Amino acid sequence: MQKVSIITMSYNDLAHLQECVAGILKQDYKEIEYIIVDGGSADGSREFIMETAEKLGERCKWVSEPDRGLYDALNKGIRMASGDIIGIMNDCFADAHVISKMVETIEREGTDGVHGDINYVADGKVVRRWRMGRGSIRTGWQAGHPTLYLKRSVYETYGLYKIDLKIAADYEFMIRILKDGKVKLSYIDEVLVNMFHGENSTSTGGVGNYIRSLKDGHRALTENGIRFAWFTDICRIVRFALQFFCGSR
Repeated sequence: MQKVSIITMSYNDLAHLQECVAGILKQDYKEIEYIIVDGGSADGSREFIMETAEKLGERCKWVSEPDRGLYDALNKGIRMASGDIIGIMNDCFADAHVISKMVETIEREGTDGVHGDINYVADGKVVRRWRMGRGSIRTGWQAGHPTLYLKRSVYETYGLYKIDLKIAADYEFMIRILKDGKVKLSYIDEVLVNMFHGENSTSTGGVGNYIRSLKDGHRALTENGIRFAWFTDICRIVRFALQFFCGSR
């Protein structure tokens, strides 16, 4: 059975951390390594992490110390991971079978990773479904980062996240690993993650965040040698608009 390393990054956000941990503890896949990277919280998160680590024993690794932002914390977690498959969870799984479905799909299709759809949830209600589907980076498509689980070999080949891209490091990473077509992803056509609506993300953080994301995204495209990056920018805007309006409830 393949080991799956799940990484959670947190900083002074105890309530969401507790929800996130509860969802992970419900997963029916047995071979899970859980890694919590805390930024040195002072809201009781550290104590909760210690309780979680005691409950999980050797299956849990954690650190609580200052970092240089979300992607620096994520890189720490990846370096700590010993799993065959590595993923991120800062929100909640849609059900108890998500990890099992992911591993089974990767093994059945012989791919390098897997992704699926996202629900944005506020006050216990779904406000939008983000349907990812399949596509090409060049035409503005990208996988839903909270659902992206990859084999360790992908990180060993392509490296980690660029921490100087504060709001688009996940997009740059996806461009880097997918632009040459060598990394193959499976797509599960169902909601895998319920994402906390209104968090600091390009999809829920307002117009300012989205404009900054487009600027950083354009830089990521050009740095990775994507020709006619402006065309990809336009495609991203169109895809975002269609998803936003068609996926809202």
